[in-house]
Amino acid sequence: MYAMKYMSKSQCLERDAFRNVLREIELLARLEHPFIVNLWFTFQDEEDMFMVVDLLLGGDLRYHLQQDGCFSEKRVLLYVCEVSLALDYLHSQSIMHRDIKPDNLLLDEQGHVHITDFNIAIELGPEPNHLATSMSGTKPYMAPEVFECALDYNIGYSFPADWWSLGCCAYEMLYGQRPYDIHSTTPLDQILTMQKQKYQCLQQQFTGGGGGGGGTTNTPHISQSCQQLLQRLLIYDPTVRLSCIQDIKQSALYANLNFDSVLQRRETPEFQPPKDQLNCDPTFELEEMIIEANPLHKKKKRLQKQQSMKRIAIDRQNSLLISSGSSGGGGDTNYGDGGADDGVVEQLSAMEKCLESIQQQFIVYNREKEMHRKKMEERERLWEEELQKVIDD
Repeated sequence: MYAMKYMSKSQCLERDAFRNVLREIELLARLEHPFIVNLWFTFQDEEDMFMVVDLLLGGDLRYHLQQDGCFSEKRVLLYVCEVSLALDYLHSQSIMHRDIKPDNLLLDEQGHVHITDFNIAIELGPEPNHLATSMSGTKPYMAPEVFECALDYNIGYSFPADWWSLGCCAYEMLYGQRPYDIHSTTPLDQILTMQKQKYQCLQQQFTGGGGGGGGTTNTPHISQSCQQLLQRLLIYDPTVRLSCIQDIKQSALYANLNFDSVLQRRETPEFQPPKDQLNCDPTFELEEMIIEANPLHKKKKRLQKQQSMKRIAIDRQNSLLISSGSSGGGGDTNYGDGGADDGVVEQLSAMEKCLESIQQQFIVYNREKEMHRKKMEERERLWEEELQKVIDD
């Protein structure tokens, strides 16, 4: 079974978002990883573009944080490990996600975590000086260098920004709150001031009685090694921040963990999402269905109505042209009504041209066909090698 995401072509045109959709498809078509929501198929019709991806029924980590408040250290460490492996893979493919947050980390039925939503992901070139420059992401999880770039304090940012976002997620999962009180309206300079205060939020949690708990009675116990991992992920300077899988492996927390076993999903997660309930907020889902202007189940009637209106507009225009031609200039022509109809037809024509452009540029993808093609190419390569050996002998 798969999940299907659909996007309105007209809304993409209004928001100038088609290039983002196209880029997301191009990136996902190249990727395959056990901790990424993989793309399987894409197709389109007159109204919408469709992406068919892995079906994950465990819900996102935002929902589970709202239910549980925070997670145990053991549970978080496996999530961090799995996301780290996914980030290491993405960065090896020169892809920066730019929006790592609990909302974009989905659980499967076994409890393994997967990165989703590559809408603002970007491909960086192989050169070290090839940097991202736009302020993209979700403010509370964005790294200092992203804000610095927006304020022209630096020339760009790169892969370490994803690791900062992971650090913010890990902190929130452990403590039930973000490391910095940042909101969408917080001024950028104020954000940088907070982030420059070295581990202030962390220190508030880490100081206090005991050997690594918190300063408050409701703060969960976090080991010293885990605190050190958080601190390394949340270092202000990206050049010294923990920002690769080797750094994760060298942490004392993961000394006894087999990363190959994690990659092959042989490590059993501490938490398995319940299978007898929706792992999402049903109220939110219902609101989305009510608000949705063009629900999918009414598509057939909607397309028929649009085609009918289009035919009526064109018929009216043709009738006016015939009437104008037959008048021979001797009678009065009602230019007012004709002008209105001209506007309708021109508007339809402009929209049709844009939609036709999307139709032509859209990438139709089929992972099963790609897998078969690669399999046949590998067979052909092996056959050629065997043939060459026979010829050489």
